[in-house]
Amino acid sequence: MTAMSRLGAGLGARLRAALGADRAPDEAAWAEAEEVLVAADLGPRLAAEVVVEAWKRTAGGDVSAHAAISAELGERLRRVPDHPFEVGPPPAVILVVGVNGSGKTTTAAKLAARFQKEGRSVLLAAADTYRPSAVEQLRLWGDRLGIGVVAQRAGADPAAVAFDAVAAGVARGIDVVIVDTAGRLQTARDLMAELAKVRRVITRQRPDQPRHVLLVLDASTGQNGLSQAETFLAEAGVTGIVLAKMDGTAKGGVALAVVDQFGIPIAFTAFGEEVGDLAPFDPAAYLDWLLAA
Repeated sequence: MTAMSRLGAGLGARLRAALGADRAPDEAAWAEAEEVLVAADLGPRLAAEVVVEAWKRTAGGDVSAHAAISAELGERLRRVPDHPFEVGPPPAVILVVGVNGSGKTTTAAKLAARFQKEGRSVLLAAADTYRPSAVEQLRLWGDRLGIGVVAQRAGADPAAVAFDAVAAGVARGIDVVIVDTAGRLQTARDLMAELAKVRRVITRQRPDQPRHVLLVLDASTGQNGLSQAETFLAEAGVTGIVLAKMDGTAKGGVALAVVDQFGIPIAFTAFGEEVGDLAPFDPAAYLDWLLAA
């Protein structure tokens, strides 16, 4: 998380420029601050609500506008219960979903490395069968980490791959089975229906699984991230967010918008290309990153 904080999204400097040093900015300054929040991908509704509530916080004159906005954003994050990410009894199945280019396959590998470091046995399932490169990428990660990968030929039924992986997980006494699903646009209805099928196949084998369905969101995805979250929530039953690509170019505000609108917690943040660049979500560090100068 220190790496994430060091990179920063740069929102803080833009807010300070809009609000100035005055503890009681005028209406025009607050309007400019709202525009800054919209540009940071919070979205018009959330940006307007944050500004209104922050304005109220400054009414007593003892809190700066910038501090009031930071406090309001923090409160929004805390509205979603902060539970530790628990793997659960084996074999725990984790379904990793997201659109192409979000960093989904790399995130699956980072999760596998994290659980492996914790002393858990892990099995990867290459259910992104529409992209031979994704299957190969996961195999390379598996070789690098010394983790088994269940895969079939290109174009195979993703649900069949998931079925085989869960069955292998049970047979081998594996602690965690991570299923990398096809990276798809959330507007592709036939593919989204297939994702729902993958989930059904897993549940039929193990009624208490998948334990987690993690949606990988690119931190620079903009307001399209809200559409992604809404659709994947409906089709796959998303239980948590992995905020990926937390580099210096990302705006990152869409994560807060998703949490606020859908009540989906952020489970992890990924902020680099190395396998260890994944950490449990820390609301305070996220706000530091988002509001960095």
